[in-house]
Amino acid sequence: MWFRRDLRLSDHAALTAACGTGRPVIPVFIHDGLVDSMPTAPKWRMGLGLGELDRSLRDKGSRLILRREGVALTALYKLIEQTGARDVYWSRLYDPEATSRDTDIKEALKNDGIGAQSFGGHLMFEPWSVETKAGSYYKVFTPFWNAVKTMGVDSPRHAPGRIPAPDNWPDSDTLDSWRMGAEMDRGADVVKPFVQLGEAAAQSRLGYFTGHLIDDYQRTRDLPGTDGTSNLSENLTYGEITPHQCWHAGQRALEEGKRGAETFLKELVWREFAYHLMHHTPRLLDRNWREDWDAFPWKNDARAAEVWDWKKGRTGIRFVDAAMRELYVTGRMHNRGRMIVASYLTKHLMTDWRIGQEWFEHCLIDWDPANNALGWQWSAGSGPDATPYFRIFNPVSQLEKFDPKDTYAKRWIAEGREDPHEDALAFFDAIPRHWGMSPDDAYPDPIVPHKEGRERALAAYENREF
Repeated sequence: MWFRRDLRLSDHAALTAACGTGRPVIPVFIHDGLVDSMPTAPKWRMGLGLGELDRSLRDKGSRLILRREGVALTALYKLIEQTGARDVYWSRLYDPEATSRDTDIKEALKNDGIGAQSFGGHLMFEPWSVETKAGSYYKVFTPFWNAVKTMGVDSPRHAPGRIPAPDNWPDSDTLDSWRMGAEMDRGADVVKPFVQLGEAAAQSRLGYFTGHLIDDYQRTRDLPGTDGTSNLSENLTYGEITPHQCWHAGQRALEEGKRGAETFLKELVWREFAYHLMHHTPRLLDRNWREDWDAFPWKNDARAAEVWDWKKGRTGIRFVDAAMRELYVTGRMHNRGRMIVASYLTKHLMTDWRIGQEWFEHCLIDWDPANNALGWQWSAGSGPDATPYFRIFNPVSQLEKFDPKDTYAKRWIAEGREDPHEDALAFFDAIPRHWGMSPDDAYPDPIVPHKEGRERALAAYENREF
């Protein structure tokens, strides 16, 4: 049983099928080239998830075997030779690199007489299974939502009661020897308390949200200073919970008349939409989805002073800076904050969305390739279902509207305050020392005020054809 982004035991089609054979099951995670190339914070968070998965497996009399090989197929062949395994099971992934790897592995194993079976679970709807009436893929979210909202979603499976173990376990690397969090440096100690790790924590999170927060979700999801969201993106990313489990919990809330339930279900389907688009148009990940944007004069200097101010949370725009600091302390960022910081970088600073996308990749513990790309292209205007190019969020009025008591900004910005919040101070412990920042610094003036940035962006947009 080859685990990847499915670090759970319940609602796990591949694991259930493997256990159903009655033969010994050897859970394995392979640190191959794709894992090695993972960005900083996601790789660290993956390592934490693997440790928690191993503990869950041991409670079932099993364990997680760890192998490090540049090529996953090599690791699988070595395990097959050592154990006599006749089948390899795994859950599907959908990004182009993983799809290419898995296709080659399945073909090679089958050619050598080894069973190779892949199963769903990371998505509710396989990306190729949802089609327009014309037999094409969906390019706009609302029709996609209308197409899938009444489709059946498989009921979640229970965790296996028993995972059959082999008489002798193959050798395993130690998780510590992989040093998956090495690049996090001192930031790991700051972010760790904000991590909700593992399947049990994810289920608890879902239960609390549907029991206490979902009724007012449509309103509170936009308030960055309020605990009003499910916070499940982290667990969905690593498969510690499935969208099926979330969907059925949301449906129960809808049947109970909880007002925010449909909005929550739409957010789950937005995640599916991102994967649908990535599957059909892989350019979503690294090129302008709207190809007519290729000639747009974005700046491409990731080392520009303005970009570094953005990265450091020193733009002088409080909503942008608060959101960036939340990112470094918690490894996550409120969804409205993500829209604001992306809009400011791509429109006020006229910087290529891929620079922001890459920075998020390294900093987010809930990094998801499809959703990160779609979010950035949506904000920049170059993507499907994008915000219109002429809609340029005013980050000042947005903060006043959605954080009227200044709760969010005060929590994350220390400069200029006599008694800063502990989380605002934690930011200075999380960032690289060479940034040379201190809570005693003066808070900066805006590097690009809203009016100036808006006018500059609109002038650039109006000088090209859409």
